[in-house]
Amino acid sequence: MRVLIVEDELYLAEAIRDGLRLEAIAADIAGDGDTALEQLAVNAYDVVVLDRDIPGPNGDEIARRLAAEPASPRVLMLTAADRLDDKATGFESGADDYLTKPFALRELVLRLRALGRRPAASTPPVSEISGVRLDRFRREVFRDGHYVNLTRKQFAVLDVLMTAGGGVVSAEDLLERAWDENADPFTNAVRITISTLRKRLGEPWVIETVPGVGYRMTT
Repeated sequence: MRVLIVEDELYLAEAIRDGLRLEAIAADIAGDGDTALEQLAVNAYDVVVLDRDIPGPNGDEIARRLAAEPASPRVLMLTAADRLDDKATGFESGADDYLTKPFALRELVLRLRALGRRPAASTPPVSEISGVRLDRFRREVFRDGHYVNLTRKQFAVLDVLMTAGGGVVSAEDLLERAWDENADPFTNAVRITISTLRKRLGEPWVIETVPGVGYRMTT
């Protein structure tokens, strides 16, 4: 899962980002509405964590723009506006969920995962291919009934491959979906992560390299 945090309080935004990364959720930060729209135009996000009171286009306006676009990311408004009327306005603007400050990071993570189970493409919470079973909500992976202990990044990469349902995923797409915006496009991180992921899943290999194209789950 990849998330955009739209929050003008830098320390809070960085704390959320770091906490999400510990939960295998790639996260980027935008400190104002204009930057958020720029990042949304060039990156693919699953959920936007959106403060309402931000410089530039405010949170309500961004939510309305996203709601008008096909296959747009889901919106979780994270704001100090806690009156019922505030919440009603937020949902009317296009929010899919609403969490008020102060909040517990654990609750934010649970809400993000719940939203991630219901993206536009209707990805199911559990996928199974070639004996590999991935549970997105419980963050568990099994191979032929045996639990597989994966790092956060390995889980994120496997999630992208499983979501593709056997289709080929390029290294560039894996960087975009499983890493954040600071990832070096020339890094060998994808190749290394795929290699260690194969070893964790065990033989026979279930992740195939398609030379010059990318990677896919064998079916």
